Amino acid sequence: MPLAEIPLCVWRKRSRTFVFQGQTIRYWVAGQGEPLLLIHGFPTASWDWHYLWQPLAQRYRVIACDMLGFGDSAKPLNHRYSLLEQADLQQALLSHLQVEQPVHVLAHDYGDSVAQELLARHYEARIVVASCVFLNGGLFPETHRPLLMQKLLLSPLGWLLGRAFSREALVKGFQRIFGPQTQPSESELDDFWSLVDSNRGPRIMHKLITYIPERRVQRERWVAAMQRGDVPLRVVDGAVDPISGVHMVERYRELIPDADTVVLPGIGHYPQIEAPVQVLEHYLAFRTHLVLPPRKVACS
Repeated sequence: MPLAEIPLCVWRKRSRTFVFQGQTIRYWVAGQGEPLLLIHGFPTASWDWHYLWQPLAQRYRVIACDMLGFGDSAKPLNHRYSLLEQADLQQALLSHLQVEQPVHVLAHDYGDSVAQELLARHYEARIVVASCVFLNGGLFPETHRPLLMQKLLLSPLGWLLGRAFSREALVKGFQRIFGPQTQPSESELDDFWSLVDSNRGPRIMHKLITYIPERRVQRERWVAAMQRGDVPLRVVDGAVDPISGVHMVERYRELIPDADTVVLPGIGHYPQIEAPVQVLEHYLAFRTHLVLPPRKVACS
C-alpha cells in the first residue's frame, strides 16, 4: 500500500522556527517516544521525508529541520557553510526541544555527512547516538561520484553558475540520479525547485557545495567512528544511483565490520521518495532488531 504524501503547502504550515547563531531555522516535530532525528540532503530540504513522516511519527518522536542554507531556513550570503556547523545546528535543535535521551538518526546524502559527524561526536562524549541509518550518500570520498554541475560549482566560476541555476538544471540533474522507473513527477519537481529557490537559494549553492572537500578532510575521523561498532548502523541504498549507489555499498562492506546493508534494485539517489514503503520496512526492521530481548542460552 503506498504511503500518503504531505503536500508541500501543508508541510510548510506545520513548521516551527527557532534561532541558531542569529539565523532563523525552520523545523518540524511530531509523535512521541524515542527521538528520531531526520537529516536531509543537498540541495533539497526536510520535505524529502514527507512520505515517511506520519508512519514514523506513529512510533517515535520525529524531528527534522531545514539546515542552514536549505529549504525555508535562512540562507545568508556572506557565510562560510560547514558540515560541522550543521551538526552544531542539529544539537542546538535537540537542546531547544529539551531532548535529553539518546537520539536515533536517519540521514540522506549531505545529511549522511552530518550524521557521521554526530557519530564521531558520540565517541567524543559530546552527544549520545543510539543508532544511525544512512540512505544514499557520500560516506567515503573515494567512492563519491559528483555530477558535472557539482564539479562546476566547486570551480572558480561556481558563484556565477550558482546564480544561474534554474529549475531546468535541477530537472536534468534529478533525471540522472533518480531510478529509470521512479522518476519524480512534474509536481514534485516544482516543489523541489520551490525549496531550492526559497530565500534566493541559488546564490549560495557554490558555498554549500564546499561540503565535498570538507568530507575529505574529515574522512579518517568519520570512518574510524563507523568502524568502532558500538552504535548500530545500517545502510539502505538505491542501487542505480550514479553518485552513491551500489559501488558505495561495496566499499562500505570492505571497511565496516559486520556491515548491515540493504540494496534496493532499480532505485536511485532518493530512496525515501522513490521507494518509501521499502525504506520504511527496512528501517522498522532495523529498529525492531535493536529492541529484541537477548537470546536465552541453555546450559547443561
